[in-house]
Amino acid sequence: MSAVPTPAGTGAVVELDNVTKTYPGGVTAVHGVSLTIGYGELVAIVGPSGSGKSTMLHLIGSLDRPSSGAVRIGGYDVAKLPDRQVSALRARTIGFVFQQFHLAPGRSALDNVADGLLYSGRGLADRRRRARTALTRVGLEDRMDHQPHQLSGGQRQRVAIARAVVGEPPLLLADEPTGNLDSASGAGVMTLLRELHQAGTTVLVITHDRDIAATLPRQLVMRDGEVAA
Repeated sequence: MSAVPTPAGTGAVVELDNVTKTYPGGVTAVHGVSLTIGYGELVAIVGPSGSGKSTMLHLIGSLDRPSSGAVRIGGYDVAKLPDRQVSALRARTIGFVFQQFHLAPGRSALDNVADGLLYSGRGLADRRRRARTALTRVGLEDRMDHQPHQLSGGQRQRVAIARAVVGEPPLLLADEPTGNLDSASGAGVMTLLRELHQAGTTVLVITHDRDIAATLPRQLVMRDGEVAA
């Protein structure tokens, strides 16, 4: 994994300084956003479709770079790093949970989670040992050998969360984590995210659901590409 130079940030896990993202064709999805998320926070970014929250996810997750302004993750200015170093920063700093789970069919829960460490340089035995720990942490110690089609929606999302945290990243980005779940399973996933936060992980939930956002201690409301509240 490529080395990343020493950061010069302020200690926040996420800093956006007057960030704008404009796509080809002149569509500005995020305009002039500045915000800071400290280590150990539990935050919702909430807004309807088209509000800019998905673009915010891509910028904070270092999956995209701003057109102007600065995005700093763990003190590193993403725009000043070459692609290889951005990938290294992302791998060690950020875990992703998506609405669609993105689990590999035909592979056990254990191996789906272990695959989250494929580029860590760890051997298979160590990856599986860490995967067992992560699956136990999310309450699936009795489902490790099950394949995705043998799991409920809530269990598949828990596998996805275990894969996201198996490398113990300080920041977890959850994009509509309850969007494909019934209300009971969704509530269970939100409880799990709160437990991960209480254990020290910074958790950022991107959602259109204002009821979910209202249960979190901090809400950033997106409207027309700007943080409205």
